Amino acid sequence: MRILKKLLGALGTALVVPVLLFEEWGWEPLARLAARLARLPVWARAEAWLRSLPPWGAVLAFFVPALMLLPVKFLGLYLLGEGHSTSALLLLLAAKLIGTAILARLFQLLEPALMRIPLFALWYPRWKAWKDALFARVRSSAPWRSARRFGQGVRRWWRARHSAS
Repeated sequence: MRILKKLLGALGTALVVPVLLFEEWGWEPLARLAARLARLPVWARAEAWLRSLPPWGAVLAFFVPALMLLPVKFLGLYLLGEGHSTSALLLLLAAKLIGTAILARLFQLLEPALMRIPLFALWYPRWKAWKDALFARVRSSAPWRSARRFGQGVRRWWRARHSAS
């Protein structure tokens, strides 16, 4: 039973880590990109309205964009089923990037209201601590360190090649 539990834990981690790594990589830069839209007066008013929402309004505002992206994701799956793999992949990648940008920015705007919900205030810090501990384990692993060294070598090679021209 213990072996099965460890195996399922390892499998779950292997499935969750790539998604979390993408979110971690993209969350801040994409949120900054979405924040630039606040330069537009209509967008700035929308952000001010979002900041003023009560806690359960914030929950609704956070999940509406995610639900709106579902038809786009279903379209991507349909395209994949019809043999249009490149179109499907590009559509799903665009939906993921746009969705992450919107949700990251929304979370920045709505976190104070969400933290006023007792259950959210209880579980969000636990989720964040679990995620941070998981990333610490991943980043300290030999494959991660090797991939990072390889990436740094590629970047040094690229810079050297392009600075010489």
